[in-house]
Amino acid sequence: MLKYYSPQNMDIWSGRIDDEEDFESFRWHQWVEPIDLNNENNEPFDGAIGFGILGFESDQGIELNKGRFGAAAGPASIRKELTKLPCQFSKEVKIFDCGNVTSKYTTLEAAQNELALAVEKVLDLNLFPIVLGGGHETAFGHYKGLSQFSEKHERKNPGILNFDAHFDLRPYTEGHGTSGTMFRQIADYNDEKDSDYNYFVMGIQRHSNTQALFRVADELGVEYVLAKELINGDYLEIIHKVDKYIAKQDNIYVTICMDCFSTAFAPGVSAPQPLGLDPEKVLLVLKHIFSTGKPMSFDIAEVSPRFDHDSVTANLASILIYTVVTTIADNPQLFNVKDKFKNTDN
Repeated sequence: MLKYYSPQNMDIWSGRIDDEEDFESFRWHQWVEPIDLNNENNEPFDGAIGFGILGFESDQGIELNKGRFGAAAGPASIRKELTKLPCQFSKEVKIFDCGNVTSKYTTLEAAQNELALAVEKVLDLNLFPIVLGGGHETAFGHYKGLSQFSEKHERKNPGILNFDAHFDLRPYTEGHGTSGTMFRQIADYNDEKDSDYNYFVMGIQRHSNTQALFRVADELGVEYVLAKELINGDYLEIIHKVDKYIAKQDNIYVTICMDCFSTAFAPGVSAPQPLGLDPEKVLLVLKHIFSTGKPMSFDIAEVSPRFDHDSVTANLASILIYTVVTTIADNPQLFNVKDKFKNTDN
């Protein structure tokens, strides 16, 4: 039973209606259904492809990291933008709102462990998880849930593919991580389990990472693409590098920190980047990544509504999620959780 969890109030899923019966006129708010993860009578999804949206209402990690807090309200802000999206997929594609985990009444570590259990429950329901942060501390809990699920099905832990201006490999005190330590925590977590650690990050800004962080990245075997390479470099060269990394993984976990984008496109984040990435280029890479069929989960972190004039950042987050959902919907056989893991059940 999840303690720091609540089902989503579905009143948020409302908006313009062009037609109440014609599916081709539907928007997401007309199609999303609720799921209470604490309901013991839930049955695993048995259709072509199902998505499970899960919020992580936390920005404790950002505060501990001395950033601009506010991302705990990110899941609600992103949902409001998702309601407007058109259903550009077949009726076989289902989207479920699986509620929210919160850190409001507990420690960050306990909330991350709760998120891990919630992610595992979403996967047990044969749904593809889409997690809405929250600060990027979301990543540690999300990854632990993927790891627990993979271990249960005797699969390797997923590789990590992150779009971020920061490595997030800072040192931390045991049990006291922040929004800048998650991928170092994951490295230690894998080390304890004697598992491989595979981390690839795109969008790194030299002016946002110390020399020590570049050294730690090299020591841990982290692969990375600098922001300037994504902005001005050869697209095919970058795709080749991404493909080489993905080819070595059984599955991958894709995560986006919204601070990787230029403030022109994403002003509502905890660490603004005036020289950040152009979303159009990230969308091209993202589509390519998901066309491989390797991703098993996705999240977006650090949408902070109190800095987000006209919900520009939340709107961009919704477009990124739309891209993921429609790309998967075009290749459902590659992503059905049941099919992905059925050959390794005990």
